[in-house]
Amino acid sequence: MSRDKIINQVIEKIKDRSDVGYKKYGVTLHDDEPHLHKWLNHIQEELMDAVNYIEKLKMETTDSLQEKILKDYKEDTKKISYNPEPDYSHTWTRDTSWDSEV
Repeated sequence: MSRDKIINQVIEKIKDRSDVGYKKYGVTLHDDEPHLHKWLNHIQEELMDAVNYIEKLKMETTDSLQEKILKDYKEDTKKISYNPEPDYSHTWTRDTSWDSEV
């Protein structure tokens, strides 16, 4: 066993995957007859699946990120109270005391 926990987890997953393949096909990878077209087809199918999984995760991540940004924006705008420019027109009065002295 490796001293690296992550490497050990990967090794276990590879072993588990090998068991699944043996149960499904009844032969080990080592003992399977080499047929170039078959192996290229397997690789192609696995890579297409991987691309689909990546696209799905990108979409979910993008949607989640957009939702979080919108939520944060809404929370921030609630914290900022809207104070329009004050209207001082009603508080200003004209000093008419000078008008009578002239």
